[in-house]
Amino acid sequence: MFNAVTIVGVGLIGGSFSLALKNLGLTKKVIGVSRTKSSSDKALELGLIDEAMSLEDAVRNSDLIYVAIPVDTTIPVMKQIMDLVTDKQIVVDAGSTKSVLCESLAGHPMRHRFVATHPMWGTEYSGPEAAVQDAFTGRTCVICEKEKSDPVIVDIIENVYRQLGMRLSYMDANSHDMHAAYVSHISHITSFALANTVLEKEREEDAIFELAGGGFESTVRLAKSNPAMWVPIFMQNKEHVLDVLNEHISQLRKFKACLEKENFEYLQELIEQANKIRRIIK
Repeated sequence: MFNAVTIVGVGLIGGSFSLALKNLGLTKKVIGVSRTKSSSDKALELGLIDEAMSLEDAVRNSDLIYVAIPVDTTIPVMKQIMDLVTDKQIVVDAGSTKSVLCESLAGHPMRHRFVATHPMWGTEYSGPEAAVQDAFTGRTCVICEKEKSDPVIVDIIENVYRQLGMRLSYMDANSHDMHAAYVSHISHITSFALANTVLEKEREEDAIFELAGGGFESTVRLAKSNPAMWVPIFMQNKEHVLDVLNEHISQLRKFKACLEKENFEYLQELIEQANKIRRIIK
């Protein structure tokens, strides 16, 4: 059990992580660090944290510092944290990109006290109100550059995530970013683009609301995601996202060509090929 855990960014991921720690009795106290007082107040009101502090005070009073903020602000904040921690503290991040962060901390003398992680879960919501119970159960958590972290603290963090009900996967930072582009980042770009397409072509909002079925709703759900979170992800993972985006555009062109040329036999082949995803995703 930790005496005190600091959550930097008490939103969807950080808030849900705090709830899990509290429910499992893994910490005596949770300290919150938020960008605004209103966010801290809401986190306190919802019972996500026990106390709000400045970053410096929170780090000084914590065993574990868990960073769950947009990836562009993670780097400067993480450098502040790493300059403050001792060999008795653990620092963990939960960001959706890993290469830029890991590179920025590569030469830091306290790098061994940091564990780079990405719990692969999320919703389209943000802020303290978005935190939910049992968020991580049955999901995968990726741990990057395990060999660069102190083995003792890696064991501790692995145990925490396992107690949260997560499966563990291990990758180098670049491999993580490549795979994340294919299974997460492209889904969000597609959803944003589809939402813009419908908003551009369907001017009657009532028609969208009345006619949008479950398929459309589930596909476009991610378009409600916070741009403050996703623009930095796309920027940091630009090369991998462009790679997958080019492939996605190529696939869309195939479907377009089938319809233009009335090649319905090939259209069926494309859909049958897509159906093979059933073997992987039940």
